[in-house]
Amino acid sequence: MTEPSSPWATPDTQTVIETVRPAPAPPSTGGAGGAVRVAPGYASGRVSQGGTPPVVPPPDVIASGPDDDDDPVRRNTRIMKWLGGGAILIVAIGLIAILVSALTNNATTPGGLFNRQAEGPSDTRPELARRCPPPSIPPDNPNRGGAEVPPGPRTVDNESGISYKQYGDPWRPLQENWRDQGDLKITYRIGQDFVTEPDYDGQGDDYHATILSGHVPAAVNDGMVLDLHCVGDQIAADVRVSFYPKGNQLEQLDARDLTLGGRPARLLKFRLHFDQPGLRAKSELVSIALVDLGKPEAAILYVSIPDTHRQFDYVADEAPESIRPV
Repeated sequence: MTEPSSPWATPDTQTVIETVRPAPAPPSTGGAGGAVRVAPGYASGRVSQGGTPPVVPPPDVIASGPDDDDDPVRRNTRIMKWLGGGAILIVAIGLIAILVSALTNNATTPGGLFNRQAEGPSDTRPELARRCPPPSIPPDNPNRGGAEVPPGPRTVDNESGISYKQYGDPWRPLQENWRDQGDLKITYRIGQDFVTEPDYDGQGDDYHATILSGHVPAAVNDGMVLDLHCVGDQIAADVRVSFYPKGNQLEQLDARDLTLGGRPARLLKFRLHFDQPGLRAKSELVSIALVDLGKPEAAILYVSIPDTHRQFDYVADEAPESIRPV
């Protein structure tokens, strides 16, 4: 009777480490063709103390592919990524610095692009000084000395710095201020007027003939040079929109430089044509005298005579000619 072949009698084979799980005994060729079985108490691949020591499995390692340091292509790609990321970071920091500098108006380099000086204060000049700055070449308007004051009653406007002829009935001293609604907002406080058409619109408004004086800041600070042409045109535009019906038409009669009371002056004379429901007057004669008194304020005399009272048209010439500085 032949004994079963011992498991240790088989020749040595390569050891494979795998998860231990129950498995059928592998077939083996033994003596006399008998089947080889696994000895009780052992799994496949295990050996006794007297055999080959057990192989310890290596620790788990997360594979990262081939060694990048040994691959020049991968190494160069990694370096370029680092350089690109650094460049983007530097550009971002630079843009942030520029933005902060622009928002805070900080100078970064003397004389450089961002060396912005602090903005000056807003333009606080009078409206007329902004619209009519002093001419670059001062006009030849010397003070020719004070002219003799004509005899007779006079209207004196100390605030404006002029006096002029005072007229009798129907003219009366001004009872209320006249304020234009144009750009200059000039207020006329001194003068004479009379009603030519009472309650012409059925709402209690009266129409007047007027002789009004006022003044307007026409120069900057202590500046003494005035552009009388520009100032006169602006005043004429303001009275048209302030005291006359909309859509009025201007007929220019005179526009010249002259001397009034020994001071440089500008005279404008025109007729305004209009058509206002309820108003009998269809036109009005207007004269505006602008006088340079040698100070930042220019004096104004404004005369208006409706065509319903043409007998007073002479006042549009006589009153300006009577102007004298006070």
